[in-house]
Amino acid sequence: LDNLSEGREFIDLNGQSKHVLGYLQEFLFTPERARSPVSVFSGGERARLLLAKLFSKPANILVLDEPTNDLDVETLELLEEQLAEFAGTVIVISHDREFLDNVITETVFLDGSGKVREFVGGYTDWRRQGGCFPSEATGNRPDKQDKSSKTSVDTGKVESQKVADGTKAGTQSEKSKPAKLSYKLKLELEQLPGQIEALEQEVAGLQERISQADFYSGPPDEVSATLEALTEKENRLEQVIERWMELEEQANQ
Repeated sequence: LDNLSEGREFIDLNGQSKHVLGYLQEFLFTPERARSPVSVFSGGERARLLLAKLFSKPANILVLDEPTNDLDVETLELLEEQLAEFAGTVIVISHDREFLDNVITETVFLDGSGKVREFVGGYTDWRRQGGCFPSEATGNRPDKQDKSSKTSVDTGKVESQKVADGTKAGTQSEKSKPAKLSYKLKLELEQLPGQIEALEQEVAGLQERISQADFYSGPPDEVSATLEALTEKENRLEQVIERWMELEEQANQ
């Protein structure tokens, strides 16, 4: 008891005064157990006491490195509940994928080449949005490396052949005039800015909804559907922008 309250009966939590025994009950300590010395606590009880001390301190950011190591099931569930209710920002480094799915709202991925990418949601959401590890993207098996080398050589031959063909074409390629936009393509080009604006508004609306504190506490089906909708809209927006740039370039030739 004194280990947490330093001899006080009440502690301040988010601007409110709370009795220390009532606070410890939130961490699964009965009043009798809370009055016991720390030396008789089990490993799980000591872990819960550390969590109680951590969340009793005023803070707007927490940095947790592998926080689930050596935690029993009760303490792990308690940690997830406390993090879900925490009003500030939490930065977590963990190999516990289920834990990440339960508490994380945004994933930051370092691909090993100096690039950093951000994804909405936890580990499973990162996977759903196309996330993969460098070893999965390149492949480490010898047979894959051999095929990759062979493909690289073949591609080089094809590219060289294209250069040679272009040289043979010579003046004929230079004389050819760029094709003008047809009426249908002109109409498409005029409509694309409106489509881009509409998609940007839809993406912004979904992102705002996902950023709400209680979003991940909603029904799992609705959470998954919203995340999938965001991915779909973002991909569609990227495609429309690329199409607009393509037609705009062709129109200005």
